[in-house]
Amino acid sequence: MAERGEKRRGRGRGAQLNSNPRAVAARMIHQVVKGRSLSDVLRRDLEKASPEDRPLIQELCYGVMRWYPRLDALAQQLLARPLKARDGDIRALILAGCYQLLYMRVADHAAVAETVEAAKALGKPWAVGLVNGLLRRLQREQGLLLDQLADNPAARSACPAWLLEQIKTAWPEQWQKIIEASNQRPPMSLRVNLRHQDRDHYAAQLKRQGVAASAIPGLPTALILERPQDVRDLPGFMDGSVSVQDAGAQIAAGLLDLQPGQRVLDACAAPGGKSGHILETEPELALLVALDVDAARLERVQENLQRLKLSAELCQGDASAPAGRWAQQQYERILLDLPCSATGVIRRHPDIKYLRRKQDIPALAALQSQILDAIWPLLAPGGKLLYSTCSLLPDENELQVAQFLQRQPDAQELPVTAAWGHARHCGRQILPGEQGMDGFYYALLEKRS
Repeated sequence: MAERGEKRRGRGRGAQLNSNPRAVAARMIHQVVKGRSLSDVLRRDLEKASPEDRPLIQELCYGVMRWYPRLDALAQQLLARPLKARDGDIRALILAGCYQLLYMRVADHAAVAETVEAAKALGKPWAVGLVNGLLRRLQREQGLLLDQLADNPAARSACPAWLLEQIKTAWPEQWQKIIEASNQRPPMSLRVNLRHQDRDHYAAQLKRQGVAASAIPGLPTALILERPQDVRDLPGFMDGSVSVQDAGAQIAAGLLDLQPGQRVLDACAAPGGKSGHILETEPELALLVALDVDAARLERVQENLQRLKLSAELCQGDASAPAGRWAQQQYERILLDLPCSATGVIRRHPDIKYLRRKQDIPALAALQSQILDAIWPLLAPGGKLLYSTCSLLPDENELQVAQFLQRQPDAQELPVTAAWGHARHCGRQILPGEQGMDGFYYALLEKRS
């Protein structure tokens, strides 16, 4: 009987938790702090919450991770002593409360009261007085508390100290704009399928539905929405007329110079946005192989291609150690969209600020070098390989390409001349926020015949 009673109480607490969006968000934030990506946490757990609560949960999760370095420093000021490790969910709830008071259009009294209630929903009534006291202190002393963070560069910029230093070194004239852009909410960008209609016609269709969108000069497929929309409300989304893809990512297909009859390898293809764009750009390819090391991520590639009514040869494999059927042929075009620090897409994935570490960069650079060397033999003579990352750091970008060119006598760089981005020693770099785009790096390499 006692055991059944415990189970009933456990179910009751679970129902109470799932009905309190701030408690749900605190649990999710705590999972990210323990090392899981925010995208994975939301994908797994958000559907458990009621549909009307999901926007608030997402706002709290993304907002706390976007401002985490500042909110974390603020919490250290507010707490007389650190919380125990088992109470990480309460600490995450305190961060969520601070975020509401500083950045959300929620009445202060409502933010405090609802966050206090969330402590009960988490099954920790002892924390009610603590959370209430800390948030009320922040209400009273907000200006003073924030002024005390002025000498803390990480808190002031909301950027980890190691990353702030690397961005300053790499971009001494642009670093402030980079930090500012990385702390902004990202726009929702669309890729219009030109096989269905041109961009202007689709923009007019959106306008008739009351949705404002702007074009990007030089990118004939790209539209940026004035306000994000549910994809289900986008005309033609389900029949493949349009896809959600950052404008910077849409550059790749054009740089590949695709031609009918070519064999193309999209290495590290998931989630499949660039694969879809390649097939939309040149439907007469002889073959497109979409490769990824992760079987679950390959399923997302398949889902995206099915919606677009396109097909490719999907292969699970390790680009750093080619093996199997896909590795037994050569390709006229290779898109190498490499694993990287993702420091150019922080505004879209703000948990990168917390999850990425300084020591990750040398390891990622070593993996990129290994993949580049392993994939190069699969490029046919006269073929082109597009090296791509969403990083801002030279070690992953122009320095990586320059070192490869020194190792490979049959490789030569082709100039990328464009109105977007910044020319580097090798390749070209887009910085976050420029023309509404995320931060991408591209370098085009050709194998001498």
